[in-house]
Amino acid sequence: MIERVTYRGPGQELPEKLARILQRHSGIRPEVEVAVRNIIEAVRERGDEALVEFSRQFDDADMSVEALRVPAAALTEASRDLDEDLRDAIEEAADNIRAFHERQRTNSWFVEDGDGVILGKKVTPLRRVGICVPGGQAPLISSLLMSAVPAQVAGVEEICAVAPPGPDGLPHASILAAADLLEVEEVYAVGGAHAVAALAYGTDTIAPVDKIVGPGGPYTVAAKQLVFGRVGIESIPGPSEIVVVADDGADPRYIAADLLSQAEHGSGYEAAICITPSPEQAAEVQAEVVRQLESLPRGEIAADALEAYGAVVEVPDLETALELSNRIAPEHMELLVDEPWSWLGAVENAGAVFLGPASSEPVGDYFAGTNHVLPTNGAARYASSLGLADFVKTISVVSYTAERLARVGDRIVTLARAESMEAHARAVLARLDDYGNGR
Repeated sequence: MIERVTYRGPGQELPEKLARILQRHSGIRPEVEVAVRNIIEAVRERGDEALVEFSRQFDDADMSVEALRVPAAALTEASRDLDEDLRDAIEEAADNIRAFHERQRTNSWFVEDGDGVILGKKVTPLRRVGICVPGGQAPLISSLLMSAVPAQVAGVEEICAVAPPGPDGLPHASILAAADLLEVEEVYAVGGAHAVAALAYGTDTIAPVDKIVGPGGPYTVAAKQLVFGRVGIESIPGPSEIVVVADDGADPRYIAADLLSQAEHGSGYEAAICITPSPEQAAEVQAEVVRQLESLPRGEIAADALEAYGAVVEVPDLETALELSNRIAPEHMELLVDEPWSWLGAVENAGAVFLGPASSEPVGDYFAGTNHVLPTNGAARYASSLGLADFVKTISVVSYTAERLARVGDRIVTLARAESMEAHARAVLARLDDYGNGR
């Protein structure tokens, strides 16, 4: 079910299973790219009409153009009918996310550089952001929270959400309720690649956005990649992944449960890996995964992912475990070891790190306040989680004076002419003539 392999260190050729895990993504499949390009072009040409047709085709929803925007009454009704326990959980999670992201604020800054010169950066929120909220196999309420709340904290003026409709023409009621609780009033019953195209290029009903955030299936991800440049995107999200580094004192029940928490997502490409220096721990984890799968509602889905991209890896020591984890650069990384804080410094590549037995990965997925939109596919080598920086832009500010330009203008002219940019040089020279330093 979940294969057990051995890794001895950087000098060893990777076991076949580990090599397959590291190479499990090769970009957009050609047939998906062709289909998505056609969808995007159809939306660009026919707008709302194409959205309605694709909703009928892909979501089996009997839609009309008038039904694309979810009416305010439907949001209010969904919120009113929401289970009280779920309401409390959503509101408390939103509070935690808001508090965490408030700490990420950066302010505009300006510095005096002498001669009356002022340099700086102006921090400006994006004007309009679109959020993709998956709602196919499972309504991902948490994805709406993780995107909308930071955008609100950043000061984004307009936030809209798209989510696929059900047979009744509306997104899942829990998504609508969460939007209402977050005061996201602009929600559209459209999902997939056609929703991304609408957000990027606009239709009569949906105004174009400046940036698209949020996860999705292969077609949504391909569409985000293809419209990048027309709009901003936060990342190219891939299937979820987790690495659990565990010593012989970790509870194998916890390890198995956390591996399965990622394997159950449903694409079949999820990677779930336990790395341990203890052969006894490796055997117990392997057995515990099998035992827990028997009662897991999405057990068959999880089992398929584990068969393809799951592994229990035996290593000589924890140093080797951390080296391998950094090589994988996982989206989620757990340190189920004695004194986990002492090992945190060795973690170089990970989207999020969870320290100790109480810090199960779903704590971060839903509630702690950290963002669960994380780099995947090894992107943790260079990328970070979604945060306030994704919803603002910085504008450089230059306020030079005649005194400074007269003093350094010849340097600018020299650099411009070294690049054969004579017009650049003359733009400075025109001022130097006036400032008494022309040549």
